[in-house]
Amino acid sequence: MVDYTFVTLDVFTDQRFGGNPLVVFPDAHGMDVATMKALSREFNLSEAAFVLPPDDPANTARVRIFTGEIELDFAGHPNVGVGWVLGSAGRDVDGVLRFEERGGLVTVDVERNEGQVTGCRVAAPRPVMLDVAPSRAELAACAGLAENEIGPAFMASVALATACVPVASDVLARARCDTMGFQTIKRVYPAFGDIFLLYLFARDGDHVLARMFAPLSGTNEDPATGSAACALTGALLAQSPECDALTLSIVQGVEMRRPSIMRCEARRVGADIRTWVSGGCVTVLRGLATV
Repeated sequence: MVDYTFVTLDVFTDQRFGGNPLVVFPDAHGMDVATMKALSREFNLSEAAFVLPPDDPANTARVRIFTGEIELDFAGHPNVGVGWVLGSAGRDVDGVLRFEERGGLVTVDVERNEGQVTGCRVAAPRPVMLDVAPSRAELAACAGLAENEIGPAFMASVALATACVPVASDVLARARCDTMGFQTIKRVYPAFGDIFLLYLFARDGDHVLARMFAPLSGTNEDPATGSAACALTGALLAQSPECDALTLSIVQGVEMRRPSIMRCEARRVGADIRTWVSGGCVTVLRGLATV
């Protein structure tokens, strides 16, 4: 039997029991994948993050991220949380952490005030990619809505396939995750597989209210989804060719009573659009897992 230290955090909030909860294992050296998956299911949070030695010693760590069902290429709130934990332990170099992940190399800028970590700014590992979304009828069915209640949708990704669907704020509040709708998407669009994110959003200038459903990957609804927020921000910048940059404040998780605030940035870098998501954390639990 081996003991592994863990810490749980509420991410994208400054209030305990708000934001998106996360468990981080800051030293998972020697842990196999089966154990990582079992611990992810045991904690039953949207994601669990495991920190391993990097393959390249120039980087800080290798980070693996699991839902209760699958491993993810990239996710926003685990990177903010791991950045917070390792930054608080002084693992950054000049305020920068570099994580090797399935989706690519992720850079995290650690923000401090008087030596205390106050937030982390995560760079998405890939530029924004855009594609055509499923039909309005198919997407509306995933959220328990009528076809005429959603606006023109688009697919965007910085690592995970995300259907960005504009809605009015009152429609957003009464949307409901419908797993049968997602099963239809999986059957009709098999390339998406189980990792298909439905991101409903209501925009008012630089402020956005959002909700995310992804039941096939184990998350009926997520309190905060950094990868989707990055994808949305980048896609909205792509739709504004006269602009070189866009910054949004995205609030998610209100209906779950876990309000989360994400600061999202998108910039044109050459022919690409690159994105960042920032936020803070609150530590909730520390302990040992014996496996």
